Amino acid sequence: MIVMSVVTALVLLALVTQAGVVAVQRAFPPQGEMVEVDGARLHIVDLGPPAAEPGPRNAGLPIVMLHGASSNLEAMRHPLGDLVARDHRVILVDRPGHGWSTRARLEDSTPQVQARMIDAALGKLGIDRAIFVVHSWSGALGARLALDHPGRVAGLVMLAPVTHPWRGGVGRYNEIIAMPLIGPLLAYTITLPLGYFLVEPGARSVFLPQTMPDGFVQDSATPLLLRPREFIANAHDLVTLKEAVAAQAPRYGEIKAPVTIIAGEPDKTVRTNIHARPFAATVPNAKLIVLPDLGHMVQTAVPDLVKTEIETMIGTIVPAQAAAD
Repeated sequence: MIVMSVVTALVLLALVTQAGVVAVQRAFPPQGEMVEVDGARLHIVDLGPPAAEPGPRNAGLPIVMLHGASSNLEAMRHPLGDLVARDHRVILVDRPGHGWSTRARLEDSTPQVQARMIDAALGKLGIDRAIFVVHSWSGALGARLALDHPGRVAGLVMLAPVTHPWRGGVGRYNEIIAMPLIGPLLAYTITLPLGYFLVEPGARSVFLPQTMPDGFVQDSATPLLLRPREFIANAHDLVTLKEAVAAQAPRYGEIKAPVTIIAGEPDKTVRTNIHARPFAATVPNAKLIVLPDLGHMVQTAVPDLVKTEIETMIGTIVPAQAAAD
């Protein structure tokens, strides 16, 4: 009887989860185009006009924005992407396995592999060089792009970036979800129903000491994370990240592109002293801005500052490039 009760409960939870997936996907449909690359199908939103149309967003370098863990491209769009797109072409990318992007292999969870995929997608879009604005997990991704695909990276603006190994793990629940069998079992039964109650308080904690803006969870399409396939992909990204940054950190001195890092204290999600400061000390052409009383969500807390730093970088790169040409 106990076994039958457990099986029945799991079946019911699985049905609830599937219904929840349908509801979430209807509430947050894809907003852009899909680009096929080896091992993934990437969802990309282009906030600039077509290249044939004149306008300020076509002038200069495009801006590519890459979100962190447990999120999707909408987390970079509001308010930062919309703000920057007033004057520049902005390309928002759902990382492989996140948002509306897919990936064929869960093992393709490292910055190295995802950098290759994103580089290929930008090539298909005809984007030669760009300034990359990267947040959190994608700090490691931006660094990898600059290392492995330097011709694509004109500059790098890093917001509360992950760059180095740290003490401890990434949460026991992520480690469990990334495990074979038991992880998918949990993801396809209890994660979505339970997540509806936990997603908002979890988001609020990441903003501290700032207050989470009203409507952030909806505006950022965060409930998409609760879908089983994305929740599992996110867990794999997190549990493999520490080893990945440990492997690439010794190469940071090779980065030639200009880099601006904006981080806060106290950021309790990604510690500035473990990541941003050592990275800035290693990269030859790096500028570090550390703000007091700033939490992890830099792009939401100080979007005007981020835009100003992007503009400053463009002002440095474009004349230098013109002189070189």
